[in-house]
Amino acid sequence: MAVFVNRVRELRALERWWSEQTQSAVVWGRRRVGKTALIQQFMTDKPSIFHTGAGRSALEELAQLAERVHQMAQGTSIMGVATMGIEAIGGVGPALRDLVDRPYVSWDDALDDIAGRAQQRPLLLVLDEFPELVASSPELPKVLRAFLDRSAGRTRLRILLCGSAVRYMQAIQEEREALYGRFDLSLGVHPFAPHEAALMLERLSPQNRALVYGIVGGVPMYLAWWDQGESVKANISRLVCQPGARLLTEGDFVLRADLDRGEFAHQVLHAIANGVSEYGRIKDRIKAEPARTLDRLVDLRLIERLAPVGEPERSRLRHYRLADPFLAFHLGVASRYHTEIERGLGAAIVPVLVDSLNDHMGGVWEEVFRQHLRRLANDGRLGVKGNVVAVGSWWDRSSNNQLDALVLAERSATPVLAGEAKWTKFPDARRMVDDLRRKVADGLHLDPDALGYAVCARDGFKNLPEGTLAFTATDVFGLPGEASMHATGSA
Repeated sequence: MAVFVNRVRELRALERWWSEQTQSAVVWGRRRVGKTALIQQFMTDKPSIFHTGAGRSALEELAQLAERVHQMAQGTSIMGVATMGIEAIGGVGPALRDLVDRPYVSWDDALDDIAGRAQQRPLLLVLDEFPELVASSPELPKVLRAFLDRSAGRTRLRILLCGSAVRYMQAIQEEREALYGRFDLSLGVHPFAPHEAALMLERLSPQNRALVYGIVGGVPMYLAWWDQGESVKANISRLVCQPGARLLTEGDFVLRADLDRGEFAHQVLHAIANGVSEYGRIKDRIKAEPARTLDRLVDLRLIERLAPVGEPERSRLRHYRLADPFLAFHLGVASRYHTEIERGLGAAIVPVLVDSLNDHMGGVWEEVFRQHLRRLANDGRLGVKGNVVAVGSWWDRSSNNQLDALVLAERSATPVLAGEAKWTKFPDARRMVDDLRRKVADGLHLDPDALGYAVCARDGFKNLPEGTLAFTATDVFGLPGEASMHATGSA
C-alpha cells in the first residue's frame, strides 16, 4: 500500500472548503495520481459516506450507496476510515428509514434522505468515479443541480464529486452544462513535483531518486511500484521487460484514456517523443491538421507548449514537449521494444533499456532544473535581483544559442540568471559558465557580467567558479538532513 505523503496544498484547499458555508466540490485528475488517497486522508476526522461508481445499473448503485449510509449510521469502518454513527454526532436518530429493507429507488430519494441526516452536523458525501455513475444514470447531473438549488441553507451536507476521466470532469464545469457554477471548489490533483516524489523514495540515494523520477514520473502509484531494495536493472526487468509488465501496460492505458478515436493523439504523441516538436513538422509527420489534438493534449497535461521564455505564446519559435517523464520514457524508450517483450525477449532487452536511461534523462533533468529554480524563486531563496516573473528555456531563431534556463525579473522581464543542466557526475562547471556567457552575449545581446549563472549536475562539479549557483540531485531530491554536494569532485 502506498504511503500518503505531501499533498499539503490540496489538503489545505479541502479543509478550507469544509470550514466554509459551501455545498459542493469537484476533485479530478488522471488515474493513479492519488485522488482517492487524498480524499481518504481528508475524511479521516469527518463523518463521511464514500461511494465509488463501478458501472453497475442505477438501482444497483443506489443499493450500494444505501448500504454505505447504513454502515455510516452504525459507525462501521468505511474504506478503512474510522467513522462515527450519525446518532453519535447529533444527527437524526433511530426514526430514519431502515435502508436494509428499503434501499434508495432514485437519486432524488438518496440525496433527500442523506441531506436529512445532516441537519445538525456537517456530513460529507463523496461520489467517486462520478462518470461511471452518470453512465447508468444520465439524469444525475440535473438531479444534483436541482438538489443543490433547493437544499441551499437547509442542510449541512457537503457533496464531493471525484473522477479520473479528466475531460469529462472538466466538461461538467463548463458553461451550458447542468452543474455549471455549482461547485465551490474545483481541485485538480496532478503528479508530484520532483522534491515531492523524493518523499516516497527515502531508501534510495538522491541520484537514484532522480533516476526513478525520470522513469516513472510523479504518479504516486508508479513510485510505490518501485522496489527500493532492488537495483535499477531488476526493477526495469520486473516493471517493463516482462509480458504484461505493470509499467508497459500502464503506458498503453494512459494513451487510451481520455483520447478520442477521431483525433490523432497517438500519432502526435509518438512524433513528439521521437523529436518532432515543431507544429509544421508534426503536421507533415501525421499527414493531418494537428491543432485541435495539440490543444487537447495540452489541456490534459500530457504535452507542454513551449516558446522561448519572454516570447509571446504564439511565437513562431514555439514547439512541444512531453510533459510527463513516464510518458516520455514509455514512448521514447520502452514502447519501441513492446512487441519483442511480449514475445518473451525481455531479459535480453533489459540491458538495452538501462543503457538508454542516461540519454533519456537529459531532457528530464533540464526540466527538473527549471522546476527547482521556480521553487526557489517562490520561496524567496533564489538570490537574484528583483521579483522573478518567469523561468523557462530560451533559444534564438537559428537555434545556435540555447539556454536550459533563463530567469526573468520585474515587469520589464529583465534576464537576471542563465543556467545549464547536465545529467553527468562531475562536469567542468567553468566550461559550462563560459558557454552560458557566450550565449548571453551572442544570443541575447546582453553584457554577460549583468547576469548571474547557475549550473546543475547529478553529483557535483569540477572547477566551480566563485559566485555560481550550483545544484545537484541532493538539492532537488534530497530529504531533510541530507547534506548538499556543491563541492567540487573528481570525474
